[in-house]
Amino acid sequence: MERLDHLVLTVADIEATVDFYTRVLGMEPVVFGGGRRGLAFGQSKINLHRAGHEFEPKAERPTPGSADLCFVVADPLERVIAELAAQGVPVEEGPVERTGALGPFVSVYVRDPDGNLIELSNYPG
Repeated sequence: MERLDHLVLTVADIEATVDFYTRVLGMEPVVFGGGRRGLAFGQSKINLHRAGHEFEPKAERPTPGSADLCFVVADPLERVIAELAAQGVPVEEGPVERTGALGPFVSVYVRDPDGNLIELSNYPG
């Protein structure tokens, strides 16, 4: 296995999701495959399915609000927290120490419009 290419989020409202992930998290909106929507960041992508109108094949139980995602951010968490506050996005928890794929890091947690748990993390150094 080399890396994660993309994942699919099933959402209640694609426009609200695109707004949150672009405005708050700085991802780039993408359109592909005859009007499908997604969000690009780094070398990965999030494809969006609207609940009840998913593309086949799909997850067994596609459900808005069921994801727990962790994104590594380049900015110091103090700056991230200030930017979240400026956007009106409350921090649910953190900063707290956690362990990621490459070892220990510090995280803050927020929720997207569907209630998915979004972890924003910095590795030391």
